[in-house]
Amino acid sequence: MAWSYRKRIKIIPGIHLNFSRSGISTSIGVRGANVTIGKSGTYLNQSIPGLGIYKRQKISGENRDSKVNQPTNYVPVETIEEEDNIFSADIQEITSQNMQGIKEAILLSHEQRTELNNDLKKVKTTLSGSKLKLTVSYILLYGLIKKNISEEYKTDIEAQKDAVEQIQEQIENCYVGLDIDFDDEIKKKYERVVSSFNQLITSNKIWDITSAHSQDTKATRSSASTLVTKRDVRFDLKAIPEIKTIFEALRFKNANGADIYIYPNFLVLYSSETKFAIIGFDELKFYQSFSRFVETGTVPRDTKVIDRTWFKVNKNGSPDKRFKDNYQIPVVKYGVIGLSTETGLNEVFQFSNYEYTEEFGIAFNDYQVIITKLKQL
Repeated sequence: MAWSYRKRIKIIPGIHLNFSRSGISTSIGVRGANVTIGKSGTYLNQSIPGLGIYKRQKISGENRDSKVNQPTNYVPVETIEEEDNIFSADIQEITSQNMQGIKEAILLSHEQRTELNNDLKKVKTTLSGSKLKLTVSYILLYGLIKKNISEEYKTDIEAQKDAVEQIQEQIENCYVGLDIDFDDEIKKKYERVVSSFNQLITSNKIWDITSAHSQDTKATRSSASTLVTKRDVRFDLKAIPEIKTIFEALRFKNANGADIYIYPNFLVLYSSETKFAIIGFDELKFYQSFSRFVETGTVPRDTKVIDRTWFKVNKNGSPDKRFKDNYQIPVVKYGVIGLSTETGLNEVFQFSNYEYTEEFGIAFNDYQVIITKLKQL
């Protein structure tokens, strides 16, 4: 009996986003069956092309009178009250309700890719065994005497090679395709977001603020009212492996949790192939402001010094003369960006270049406002 490999795989549903002045539509699925997410709810659309048969079934609904979640101004780091650790909640719990379909499609692609990779490993092992058997048959001569034996091995080897190519092709196609249509005006706003982000990531220093808490300036003799803990991170353009699109995601590296990938209509908190959350822009609170920061370390080359203070300082700003080796230290202006949601996203980042931070903040705020408003249409 000739060796054969057959595996039926599921078609991974793609995502189609349409941004226009009349609103935003999100479709998840394949030809003939997809899910549409709109203001009035989530619907399953089923049709038979060519026969004129169409069925629309409501899966879940949203409140038509829900208010636009307008971004608000971020409170500077110095005025943060007792905050302690700054991190997001369990990412398995904070996916937006209307993004569940996208998450399920991504999970399906990962599950199927894992199965195919396991199959690929088994077929390659079998292929190696078949090649070894063919070689041994020639060494022991029975493959030359009984040619039908060697021919069977050769047939199996060719079938196994074909199976390897087939599985590799299936693996390459095992992803969620993200297709986006922009109106020209909205596209320009998004391009401005990407352009300003590309500028922002050139900042000499980017930090993830992992904790912040107030301190008694009278007791510490310091002019800094808030003590923060932060770690160096980098931002870049990179999509998660499960989504393929011509639009690269804006990636915020996270020092104490899942990395953040921002797409044109949602963001992904991504820890691994199975641990991630998807949040719609309508739930996102984006904050951009500045931090008047007492810098006791090295001042980054692209940071502006806006003032001077003393390592040990009196309440009126004069140096505390009780400390013999007291010295002046710079006060700098850092940029700050915060991301949060009611469901538990809570991340704050600091940037050495305030001007770049401000430009990105204005661009993103402008884009988010129009996207959020359009979703309500």
